[in-house]
Amino acid sequence: MPQCQIFTLAEIALFRKSGAILRGCLDFLAPRAVAGIPTLELDRLAEEYIRSHGGIPAFKGYKGFEHTLCTSINEEVVHGLPSKRVLKDGDIVSLDCGVAYEGIITDACVSVGVGPISTEAQHLLDITKKALDAGVAAVRGGCRVGDISSAVQKVVEGGGLLCVSALTGHGLGYTVHQYPDVPNIGKAGTGATLPVGTAIAIEPIVTSGKRDAIIQADDGWTLSMADGALSAHFEHTIIVTERGCEVVA
Repeated sequence: MPQCQIFTLAEIALFRKSGAILRGCLDFLAPRAVAGIPTLELDRLAEEYIRSHGGIPAFKGYKGFEHTLCTSINEEVVHGLPSKRVLKDGDIVSLDCGVAYEGIITDACVSVGVGPISTEAQHLLDITKKALDAGVAAVRGGCRVGDISSAVQKVVEGGGLLCVSALTGHGLGYTVHQYPDVPNIGKAGTGATLPVGTAIAIEPIVTSGKRDAIIQADDGWTLSMADGALSAHFEHTIIVTERGCEVVA
């Protein structure tokens, strides 16, 4: 049976450095997601920021992916490809990014509104971020993955929304995705046990639609809601500690 990787203090220090670059990058990008900017320009800015701060874009080259960011707009759920498409007022866009630093990878995402957005879109962003916070608060050494999943699900469904069930968080380390998966739907007290020193990405992916069927675009990457409903995505990389966790990105 697979086991969670437990990282040394030296490796956790590298997670902190990787995460600081990534969090700085997303903080830099979010206010630049404005009407009129092409998502390809956000991608260029992200790569420039990461490399200038000593990191390497972790997504670039992963399974043939050619970009630093995933930029998913409105009904696009995840893995949206940066392009010449420009953002417009009323859009919501997720900025999903990864950084490698001396081999250690962190992964994080923020979703932001472009100019004035609808009440529905703002509610979606607020609930998804609240769900991420609830998932993080459920972590401590020896907890089960289902504790996180249940906490996320309760917030999302309590807000009248749905988790996109096919997409999950995951373990992190020297690869972008590793054991264990961290679903956004589940039962407390079930799933893999998370030892102190484990690194995971918690990432609620939420839709305002009535169902969570997704379709893949012809580009081979972009996943969108089949019913055209809005979706949002927030993500932290965390290190499990004895009494909780440390958010590193």
